[in-house]
Amino acid sequence: MTKGPVLILGATSDMAQAVARSYAALGHPLQLAARRPEALEKLKADLELRHSVPVSLHAFDVLDTGSHPAFIETLPALPEIAICAVGMMGEQVENEQDMAAAAQVMRSNYEGPATILALLANRFDARGSGQIVGISSVAGLRGRATNYVYGSAKAGFTAFLSGLRNRFAKRNVHVLTVLPGFVATRMTEGMDLPPRLTAEPEEVAEAIVKALSKGRNVIYVRKIWWLIMAIITSIPEAIFKKLRI
Repeated sequence: MTKGPVLILGATSDMAQAVARSYAALGHPLQLAARRPEALEKLKADLELRHSVPVSLHAFDVLDTGSHPAFIETLPALPEIAICAVGMMGEQVENEQDMAAAAQVMRSNYEGPATILALLANRFDARGSGQIVGISSVAGLRGRATNYVYGSAKAGFTAFLSGLRNRFAKRNVHVLTVLPGFVATRMTEGMDLPPRLTAEPEEVAEAIVKALSKGRNVIYVRKIWWLIMAIITSIPEAIFKKLRI
């Protein structure tokens, strides 16, 4: 049986590349999209040689939302699975003072990803099948002083994915929200991350593949994050605003 193509947006990230390797190993054709697709040439060659699957590279700018419809038309085929791994953390201190920088973080984590996934969802619905994966963040579950610009954008993206999932609940389009927690990637390099709470990119990829196969709706890559966020979101606001977490 022929496997459907998998589109990965933001394919230069460590998590995205781990996902690409997982789906290539399962025999899926891959469509890898990024602002600099030339940076993916080595990965493309490796995946094609190692797994004998076709891999196409595509230029994609998540902030250029007007180009998104045309981008979909350039794909060799409408994917069966679309995974959005686009994200930008930025620096909270800078974002507090530089509104242009803050806007870029917000648009990169919410507006752009939501726009492209909405278009793909409509195409999937017209075809009658498709799966969408949005990689969001536990940072979006409660606003914290230390990263509220990034967190607010992820909160919007998480709510968007929830609404999209609800919209297609009785149709053959499924939406999965992924909340990884800390992940050891280039983006978090240099940060002092607790090992028990920090996943490897390969863990994220494995969790996504497994969750889609089981029709899951929302997943934490490491289950301990469910407990942590249940505690954090239950703290009364009068107390929470006095904490520096």
